[in-house]
Amino acid sequence: MEFEYSQKVKDLQVKLTRFMEEHIYPNESLYEEQLDKHDRFAVIPQVLDELKHKAKEAGLWNLFLPESEYGAGLTNTEYAPLCEIMGRSAIAPEVFNCAAPDTGNMEVLVRYGSDEQKEQWLKPLLNGDIRSCFSMTEPDVASSDATNIQTSITKVGDEYVINGTKWWSSGAGDPRCKISIVMGKTDPDASRHEQQSMILVPLDTPGVTIKRMLPVFGYDHAPHGHAEIEFKDVRVPVSNLIWGEGKGFAIAQGRLGPGRIHHCMRTIGAAERALEELCERVSEREAFGKKLADQGVVREWIADSRIEIEQARLLTLKAAYMMDTVGNKEAKSEIAMIKVVAPNMALKVIDRAIQAFGAAGVSADQGLAAKWANIRTLRLADGPDEVHRRAIAKYELAKSQERREMHARERTF
Repeated sequence: MEFEYSQKVKDLQVKLTRFMEEHIYPNESLYEEQLDKHDRFAVIPQVLDELKHKAKEAGLWNLFLPESEYGAGLTNTEYAPLCEIMGRSAIAPEVFNCAAPDTGNMEVLVRYGSDEQKEQWLKPLLNGDIRSCFSMTEPDVASSDATNIQTSITKVGDEYVINGTKWWSSGAGDPRCKISIVMGKTDPDASRHEQQSMILVPLDTPGVTIKRMLPVFGYDHAPHGHAEIEFKDVRVPVSNLIWGEGKGFAIAQGRLGPGRIHHCMRTIGAAERALEELCERVSEREAFGKKLADQGVVREWIADSRIEIEQARLLTLKAAYMMDTVGNKEAKSEIAMIKVVAPNMALKVIDRAIQAFGAAGVSADQGLAAKWANIRTLRLADGPDEVHRRAIAKYELAKSQERREMHARERTF
């Protein structure tokens, strides 16, 4: 594995960093001010549209898609350092049209969508004209096991009828959110991993009701939000089914691999910025007759944070490299490992920064508390830590079994 970034990536890092410094960081407060002036789920801050227009003009748009036909043609390894830069700000990923869940939904449509689906939904998503949500998690079942989902997708003539309740459909609160990819069961009697399907459901379809927006540690994450949605006798054309009946679980696995690593890339960026803010704070403040930076425990915080960030970055790059070279399936253990490591690392770094800022750290002034709350959700989103650890242990035990069988065979000769 090469640790040196290509010249193309280096050039994009420079452009992206300059854009962040000139346009993103100076407008973070303005974004919040404009959001607070209105119903937070009704109006999009004007500055966001202005920034997105500038990002398009700068050629910093849809960088996440490896297909050059739709995106920048970057591999996962090339995209990683760029995604990390975006992760330094809560508003940056959307500015560059690289925000979840749109990224995952666009990847689904690129890989599995029909020409008609791409024309109707992929193009406006690529242009940033609309937004989307992903509806898989359900309130009444343990959704960490996707085979548990109970929402029904029943074929009736030339339509599918959808019934069920979803929640944590991130992005559904946005007034620009026009489409949901819904996962449900088309055949409860099929084999365990072939019962599920995914289908496109426009949110203005009769029978679709957004029941409430769910806060996270008190944060509403407007205008994005996380919705509980009821689907009651919702009818959509059969052409809205993605790929085919029984393909939902396979699509989910294909979608979640890149999604998980993108979260990790952004999380490293958030941790980097928190460490920078920690260092600036302790270099300015004095307590007990000397700078906080000269306190031994504070230096331990800084050292441990740097070590942990570097470890997480290297594992992220290894996972990205394997996804590029041997495929997502072969990289599943590394993807699972980094999905556990990155959020836990970032939470520790951000917590230290909060501690360094004292009371200001838990306020809204610094943004650290909001950042911590957002990243805490990643220990659950796209599979909880426990599920990933279970998978990692399963892979290790399988390798151990293979070694024992190999040694047994050798002893027979």
